[in-house]
Amino acid sequence: MVDISKENETPPPPGRTLRPRIDPSAAAAANVAALATTFAEYRGRIDDDTLRRQEADLALFAFFLGSIKAIPEAEAAALGARLPTQPEAWENVTHGLVSGFVQWQLQQGYAIGSINVRLATVRRYCLLAYEAGVLTADALALIRTVRGYSGRQARAMDTQRRRTSTPTRVGSKKAQAIVLTTPQVQALKEQPDTPQGRRDALLVCLLLDLGLRVGELAALTVASIDLRDGTLTFYREKVHTTQTHHLPTDSLAAARAYLANDALASGPLLRGSRKNGELWGFMSTRAIRDRVALLGERIGVTGLAPHDLRHTWATRAARGKSDPFALRDAGGWTSLMMPGRYVESSQTANERIRLDEQDENVV
Repeated sequence: MVDISKENETPPPPGRTLRPRIDPSAAAAANVAALATTFAEYRGRIDDDTLRRQEADLALFAFFLGSIKAIPEAEAAALGARLPTQPEAWENVTHGLVSGFVQWQLQQGYAIGSINVRLATVRRYCLLAYEAGVLTADALALIRTVRGYSGRQARAMDTQRRRTSTPTRVGSKKAQAIVLTTPQVQALKEQPDTPQGRRDALLVCLLLDLGLRVGELAALTVASIDLRDGTLTFYREKVHTTQTHHLPTDSLAAARAYLANDALASGPLLRGSRKNGELWGFMSTRAIRDRVALLGERIGVTGLAPHDLRHTWATRAARGKSDPFALRDAGGWTSLMMPGRYVESSQTANERIRLDEQDENVV
């Protein structure tokens, strides 16, 4: 029998051979597989802290959708759990819903910075939903027109809130960090010579003398401190690097007292405590935040947070004319943007300006 299909094939031109072509059905199957893993691949590239923050952002977005009856209120929690991982959960999200989310947060009194971050999270996942084939290009384009607020706009919004009955802001973050004075720093470091007091002294010294983040402090182990060399070695998850710092005088003295009397032989460095002052267990980031707030109350500073102590450290370092590059590295930042803010705010605007000396004879 003659194979008619081969007879109808167009022969290749003289001197050329046919090149193999990708099977369209295989390509389509590969696209489907790639789309199905869009969310998982993105989430696999970001750190745990960012994931937790995004999940909280999307849970609030789902709560908002329930509050305006876009979904049944009883389903808000379930949708909030699906939004970070399931592209199809974004199928009916529109420009109007995203814009309404921003306005609703303003009415609820959320901080402008928090609103901007949550909007960025929603926009990012809308882009992922588009890449997964759930949202159309037109829908994504409209959603991208929803903008956050600049620093100047944020200040104007807060001013307007103070003039109206709208809550100024809600949430745990403060509009401005607290910078402690030198007497306040010294008062915070002076803790009782008790197991709990020695633990507290080391806690505040590491925050005030080295500018550690609360997560970095909670992750320290007994082995992090080398009393012989007077150093602290720890991992900075934000910049994915391990650093070694020399312990300043106060921190070294606090470390010696705590390690000699109260720390365990190994394991997490900071032990937790009961109401009677007895040490037990280990301190979480939440426990550290609560303890710093309480210690702040004792010296007359309300609402003190671990980040305020890091902020105080950076501000004092900048006022002491620290090199911005050294401040960047010691603070665990990846650019000069953050340390630059402390340096700029600590000096007169034209302090480092030097004008060219002109010839006095030139009229």
